[in-house]
Amino acid sequence: MSALVWISGASAGIGAALAAAVPFPDARVIDISRRGGTAEHLRADLADPADWPLVEQQFTKELAEYDGDRAIFIHNAGAVTPIGPAAGVDPTAYTRAALLNSAAPQVLGAAFLRASAHLKCERHLVMLSSGAAKTAYAGWSSYNAGKAAVDHWVRTVGQEQPADGCRVIAVAPGVVDTAMQSEIRATAESDFPSVARFHDLKRTGALTTPESAATGIWSLLTQDLPNGSRVDLRDLT
Repeated sequence: MSALVWISGASAGIGAALAAAVPFPDARVIDISRRGGTAEHLRADLADPADWPLVEQQFTKELAEYDGDRAIFIHNAGAVTPIGPAAGVDPTAYTRAALLNSAAPQVLGAAFLRASAHLKCERHLVMLSSGAAKTAYAGWSSYNAGKAAVDHWVRTVGQEQPADGCRVIAVAPGVVDTAMQSEIRATAESDFPSVARFHDLKRTGALTTPESAATGIWSLLTQDLPNGSRVDLRDLT
């Protein structure tokens, strides 16, 4: 069965694992990122609003006459940096993080919903969340707020879908052993007071792999979840 799949941030980490584990043999997979991670790549800096229309234009073009079995957008791109007190980090970097973590998911998610609204095939919009959406960590204000915004956006938009509409969910994958975790552990305690916890998670082997997270995320597409659900993969084990 055919599928058209977009994954933002598929050049590394969970995004790359998602692209490698697409469970549809004939899927066409498109990476949306700055660097590129799949055979098809839409180059876009999702922290720059000037690039957001490029994504919407591709959604619109590719889905206008799409006659496949399913259309999927997994928004995985996000950044925990800059880490530190909101009043102390670089303001330009902070602005980019706020745009990437909070605004881009909403704008791009809405663009996918508009572009796919006329389709009768299976449609899925999956937003990557985090435990940070519920737990406030000093030094992570942009990341915390962005993931909380994703969760609430999904809850709201899920309510807006008709019975045959797009299935919209948010997924917290747990603590995954990616480059982001390396960035976190390299942070000084003065900027991130909880850093010792993340050193302990690495030392004790408590991190999950990107491949395991990807498998868990893909499995949710076959589950009968209420539209607008927020799922933590750790609750499924």
